[in-house]
Amino acid sequence: MTVNQDIKVIRPVEGMNPKFMFYLIKNFANDILSVCSKDGTTVQSIDSEKLENFSLPLPPAAEQNRIAQKIDELLSQVDTLQARIDAIPALLKRFRQSVLRAAVCGKLTTGFFTEKGHSWSYKKASDVCEKVQSGGTPKMGFSETGIPFLKVYNIVNQKINFEYRPQYILDKIHTSSSAKSVTKAGDVVMNIVGPPLGKIATIPATHKEWNINQALTLFRPSSDITSGWISIVLEGGDSLQNIMNETKGSAGQVNISLSQCRNFIFPVPSPAEQTEIVRRVEQLFAFADQLEAKVASAKKRIDHLTQSILAKAFRGELVPQDPNDEPASVLLERIKAQRAAVPKAKRGRKVSG
Repeated sequence: MTVNQDIKVIRPVEGMNPKFMFYLIKNFANDILSVCSKDGTTVQSIDSEKLENFSLPLPPAAEQNRIAQKIDELLSQVDTLQARIDAIPALLKRFRQSVLRAAVCGKLTTGFFTEKGHSWSYKKASDVCEKVQSGGTPKMGFSETGIPFLKVYNIVNQKINFEYRPQYILDKIHTSSSAKSVTKAGDVVMNIVGPPLGKIATIPATHKEWNINQALTLFRPSSDITSGWISIVLEGGDSLQNIMNETKGSAGQVNISLSQCRNFIFPVPSPAEQTEIVRRVEQLFAFADQLEAKVASAKKRIDHLTQSILAKAFRGELVPQDPNDEPASVLLERIKAQRAAVPKAKRGRKVSG
């Protein structure tokens, strides 16, 4: 194998464990970069002479073997932990999806509402919502203040984030040419232009009224359906999922029409059951959020484990030291003798020919 000028080769001499050397360099990488960088260069690079003179701790050969073996063993366990931690976010995503599916199917409140008159009905969004309407972008009328104007990028993690690239329209535009898409607190908005589809959020009460562009549709709750239930059905129901599945198989088709939105079929339990289901979904999601936070914290600790193990190893604290080991000083003398016996030309960095 050959390497170019951007790579330095460090070849262990006889008596040096190659795996130990690998971990040694890995542990001191930042120090090497700091001490051995070339002066006056805009791109970080290592000066060969400085690298050759960089001091590194050297234990006896037998202890090198023990250290390398122990690090291999511990890092294998770290890799296993890392794989398990990395798998949890996907599990939590499936958990949330299963909660939504169970909610929409009525499984979260099985046996809770058994009285007569609590059977579910199924209605089009246009029949059960007070309003289902997409927005539009005014040709003019944007301003520094006024009515907050929402775009798809303002939906982040299924919540409204208006701090990111906020836009406003004038009140006179809001009440005239954009009056059809006046949006109020409690409305549920969903993007109808993707990818990705399925960005859904409930409008907060931070402003009295909002407005939306043509890539969003609002679903306004009524006396028959609550905001929380609309959101759950849009996220966990079949209507949007079926359209998303169709979209995956249609090249270039990433839009949902307003008529499709108005024809979404909503399962409609009683308002009391809707409220109870929403409460239970929020409770389960809060549990998932707490677990997710703990996983993120654990991941940070695991990410630091490798460096902690290496640091401990090269402080001489990872494996026991054996007084019967051949001293490192003897190893160094033998290395010096071996290097002295090799003609300098053969040890040079550059061979012409």
